[in-house]
Amino acid sequence: MRSSNPVFSRRGFSRDNGHAGFNASPQAGAPVADANPYAQGTAPNPYATNPYAQQDTQYGAPQAPARSGVMTIDDVVTRTALTLGTVVLGAVLAWALLPVDEANLGKSYGIAIGAAIIAFVLSLVQSFKRKPVPALIISYAAFEGVFLGVISSAVSTYIGPGVVMQAVMGTMCVFAGVLLAYKMRWIRVTRRFYGFVMAAAMGFMLLMVVNLLFAAFGGGDGLGFRSGGLGILFGVIGIILGACFLALDFKQVEDGIAYGAPREESWLAAFGLTMTLVWIYLEMLRLLSILSGDD
Repeated sequence: MRSSNPVFSRRGFSRDNGHAGFNASPQAGAPVADANPYAQGTAPNPYATNPYAQQDTQYGAPQAPARSGVMTIDDVVTRTALTLGTVVLGAVLAWALLPVDEANLGKSYGIAIGAAIIAFVLSLVQSFKRKPVPALIISYAAFEGVFLGVISSAVSTYIGPGVVMQAVMGTMCVFAGVLLAYKMRWIRVTRRFYGFVMAAAMGFMLLMVVNLLFAAFGGGDGLGFRSGGLGILFGVIGIILGACFLALDFKQVEDGIAYGAPREESWLAAFGLTMTLVWIYLEMLRLLSILSGDD
């Protein structure tokens, strides 16, 4: 099974040379002796190769023997902090150096759009590479930060000075809430959960694209999915989808650690978590902007 996160969409868990990476999903029903190098000598279990199968009464992931050169939670936390820190630094610099007043609004918006396009291209390049490239990931984070900094500055200037901080706090609360729910096993990531989230995400993105096309060729706000009552509804849906992406990403990280993924894959985990948090922040910022505009 693959994660819903765009970074993980092409990477399940492979076991090349005895390591579990993110290149191909393990197949449910495959013999344990062939697919799980840590289960040799145990009775075959047709569900043991499914990362989302619960294998004990506590729903814990299978435990692998301690090995050197494999991904740990400390690796994921460190790389994620570095990647998110780069996003924040880029946003702060963009906020300070790219003003959104009347005289500089067009120029700042142009730079922000250019940075967003570059970040998108870098994310695609990384997504299609077999292994994570830290330089690409950090570059993506820097350009994404520039885009977020200009957009956040504009919202603070023209919507309300407190909206950005509210969006940041809201994003942190979503992250903490999903992490707690996942650790307490209130959220169980199963194939059904995965299929539901993917179907909802594809439908959501399709509607957003249609709305964008209507706005581009018909003017205004298109079908109204980005303002008013519909905008609030779709903002809430977008945040819920982001929370579901986080749960899938947490499961992907947990299974990568349990199956002994190479340490370099922690960069990929950090990349995916950063993209999901950016998604949640943008949806939170848009929702709060609509609510503030309705006051």
